[in-house]
Amino acid sequence: MAGLSITLWACAAALFLAAPAAAFDLPPRAMAALAQGRPYVDVQPDPDGSSGLIRAAIDVPAPVTVIWTVMTDCDLAPKLVADLKSCRVLEADPAGAWDVREYISRMTFLPPVRNVFRSDYEPERRIRFRRTAGDLAVFDGEWRLEPQAAGAVRVFYESRVTAPFHVPGPLARIALRREVPTALLALRRASVARAP
Repeated sequence: MAGLSITLWACAAALFLAAPAAAFDLPPRAMAALAQGRPYVDVQPDPDGSSGLIRAAIDVPAPVTVIWTVMTDCDLAPKLVADLKSCRVLEADPAGAWDVREYISRMTFLPPVRNVFRSDYEPERRIRFRRTAGDLAVFDGEWRLEPQAAGAVRVFYESRVTAPFHVPGPLARIALRREVPTALLALRRASVARAP
């Protein structure tokens, strides 16, 4: 995850299989943003033209266990993602390897949007998510957590998402470029606040 917000679907995963987690390569401008304490976000049109591709990263100065807890807390999700009104776990693996969540968003002047997705968990390393039902035609991606020097964790986010209603591509990308960093900063604030 205001107006034409698609971010909530992009950031909702949580809020995140067989191969080891490997982050995408960060370009120099991403490294510069992260060095200055800012989140990095890149939003591109999908080659098929029906969805957007999002790549983002932020450094969080908190233990990975705390960040993981914040990312996977369904009750906390509406506080982190703009326009998200509710998060509900519909099904869960007793061992904690996966769950299915329902997100309901409500944007001004638009009907509610329902998104149901399955998340597969590699604890404290990766969350892979994919749409299973709801209003979005496309919603898949992953979160990755990579410990850095001095106790920080670099949180990577990649997703492909399509709005449930027609939004001109350039407008959707503007909204994502504005709102994805807001969600990442909310994740960092919540994690730092809960760190010992």
